[in-house]
Amino acid sequence: MEANKGILLESGTNELEIVEFGIGKNKFGINVIKVKEIINPVPITVVPHSHANVEGIIELRGEVLPVVNVADALGFPPSATPEQDKFIVAEFNQQKVVFHVHTVTQIHRISWSQIEKPSDMYQGLESQIIGVIKLNSEMLLLLDFEKIVVEINPESGINIQQVKKLGSRQNSDKRILIAEDSPLLRKLLFDTLSEAGFKYLEFYENGLDAIGYLESLVESGKAVTEEVQVVITDIEMPQMDGHHLTRRIKENSELSVLPVIIFSSLITDSLRHKGQMVGADAQISKPEIAELVKLIDRFVL
Repeated sequence: MEANKGILLESGTNELEIVEFGIGKNKFGINVIKVKEIINPVPITVVPHSHANVEGIIELRGEVLPVVNVADALGFPPSATPEQDKFIVAEFNQQKVVFHVHTVTQIHRISWSQIEKPSDMYQGLESQIIGVIKLNSEMLLLLDFEKIVVEINPESGINIQQVKKLGSRQNSDKRILIAEDSPLLRKLLFDTLSEAGFKYLEFYENGLDAIGYLESLVESGKAVTEEVQVVITDIEMPQMDGHHLTRRIKENSELSVLPVIIFSSLITDSLRHKGQMVGADAQISKPEIAELVKLIDRFVL
């Protein structure tokens, strides 16, 4: 089954498509944009001393890809019917990974506004979830696949050493607004951008909160460019995604002067046009934090 990329032609509509999959009796979702294809299981070559959640490797059309057992990663028991399991071939953070799941059922088209941020009250799984989707009296959990992969391979995450290699830098009084829903990434961005000399960092957990703040500046009559010099946004966020946020900024005559940098695991050659369609000034793939710092320099110096 090839994932259908053509349904959402327009960018910035605050909609997405979710592939629903099952682990045991639980239902989860992955953004269609991340999915290259869904295949039946193929023989896996076990790699000695690999991470406990990595089953091994497979060859797919000449590429050698790691297979992550999602049930293991979530602490769930193995499949009761392994012959019916599925492999989701995904691409993000400039890498391809195969996720071994128990079932793949259907694709849902929804709005980011239907996705609720997980509550701090949840125990256990909360750290692996980036959103909760209510669908027909059922709940779908949107998994944080980047976090699952970074826990297996920390080298694939944001690396503060990249920024240190840029050398000693002047402290900057430029004000940066950052929309990022992952607490882990907010901390990493705070640490790395602080290391790079940026002292004034304003974080928002989603695009809705960020645009609310920016529009309140306009309504208050303040000079927007004195309060914010550059906006950095993720794409996947509950309530309002980064493409829609960018579009709202660029369509507002008072806000459109702000440079918007999209910093996301979803920046690939085939998806870059989505950011261009909504007017993003630049797009950088996670985890290239040093490139992000250089871009900020270009826009704010």
